[in-house]
Amino acid sequence: MNSDDAWIGDAQPYLAARGHGETDAWSAEAKARGRRGSQQLLAVEEVEAPGRVREFLQIPQGELAIARRRLILLDDEPIELADSYYPAHVARGTRLAASARIRGGAVTLLASLGYTPEDEPVEDVAAAIATPAQCEALRLRPGTPVLLLTRFTRSTAGVPMEVSTMTMTRTLRYRQRKELS
Repeated sequence: MNSDDAWIGDAQPYLAARGHGETDAWSAEAKARGRRGSQQLLAVEEVEAPGRVREFLQIPQGELAIARRRLILLDDEPIELADSYYPAHVARGTRLAASARIRGGAVTLLASLGYTPEDEPVEDVAAAIATPAQCEALRLRPGTPVLLLTRFTRSTAGVPMEVSTMTMTRTLRYRQRKELS
């Protein structure tokens, strides 16, 4: 994605359950801009979650999380790797743990299970040089910088429910809101 393709994204559609028959938030966002957004499910597996993920999700050492790994595409070009982690006690036995796409996205499924996401998750943003595996998946030259976005989401009841780590080749543009007191 080059600078001419930049747009101001809004995280809210990614935190809201989709209506019956609606597509996922990424496909809808890209379509609204005259583009085609899609994703490929690379893997669904039980894994030992990275430290920060395990801590946020309150997963005891030695217990596993469910990871859904996806390649995000814009007009059939890879622009992002996205891994989402869920506590096994939430995901095991649901479509989150199945190697298939989830109609309406994981947030829609989580909401149906009683885990409605909060309105304001915490997001950490960092930059790094893409690893060889990231370069291969995202078709990047060695030494290419990428953005790393990690979103920590709790349910409206305060239960840690999802951590998503995204490796992006595109520009992020944020809009800040001033709260009036």
